[in-house]
Amino acid sequence: MLVIESKQAGFSLKNGIAQALSYMVATPNQQQSVFGMVTNGSHFIFLKLILRETKQYALSDEFSLLKSENDLYTVLGTLKHIGKMIS
Repeated sequence: MLVIESKQAGFSLKNGIAQALSYMVATPNQQQSVFGMVTNGSHFIFLKLILRETKQYALSDEFSLLKSENDLYTVLGTLKHIGKMIS
């Protein structure tokens, strides 16, 4: 399962992380890891939630479309990789 939380451009990604994690914890399939992405349109962060007895999550680095080395291809590659993992 992939959860995507989107915020307005002026919002910090930190504002969406807790909300995305709450959606991820509520997944009906508690047997698989759940992936998430939080974006404000120009910045992206990926999340992974491992559903075990003790839930654990991890955050990726922040990716930006506004840097001179645009991270668009990294973001698209990550989404493609997640798509292969969950299909």
